[in-house]
Amino acid sequence: MTPAEMLDVAVEEARKGLSEGGIPIGAALFGADGTVLGRGHNRRVQLDDPSIHAETDAFRNAGRQRGYRSTTMVTTLSPCWYCSGLVRQFNIGSVIIGESQTFTGGHDWLAEHGVKVTVLDDERCVTLMRDFIEAKPELWAEDIGECGREEQDGR
Repeated sequence: MTPAEMLDVAVEEARKGLSEGGIPIGAALFGADGTVLGRGHNRRVQLDDPSIHAETDAFRNAGRQRGYRSTTMVTTLSPCWYCSGLVRQFNIGSVIIGESQTFTGGHDWLAEHGVKVTVLDDERCVTLMRDFIEAKPELWAEDIGECGREEQDGR
């Protein structure tokens, strides 16, 4: 599969999440042969669980693997630090990112640590996130950990 074809799976998941009232971020974990091992989407809102980001959902749905170095995580948005940590913890070999314009997470850090990172700048992904952020800025701020940060910092 090409990176664009892999991204199609993640975009489908992002749209599913949005249709459920959640945050439109989707992901999929692929094996070396292009097989979808697991797919998922951000379900923080739907399940009232702040740990269910798209990448963690796809990772969990892939089930236990013998190793992850030859796998590819595909995500519609640059992975946050939490999801970047998952990639490093399990030694996922490559990450394909739909876009990093609306949010830049830890993908530079991943690249510095040997993960092959490809950013596609896919307009579908950019539009999904820009429209969502404009419509629901408070929910987006909560998702990226900005909600209440002023109170925590004493501002």
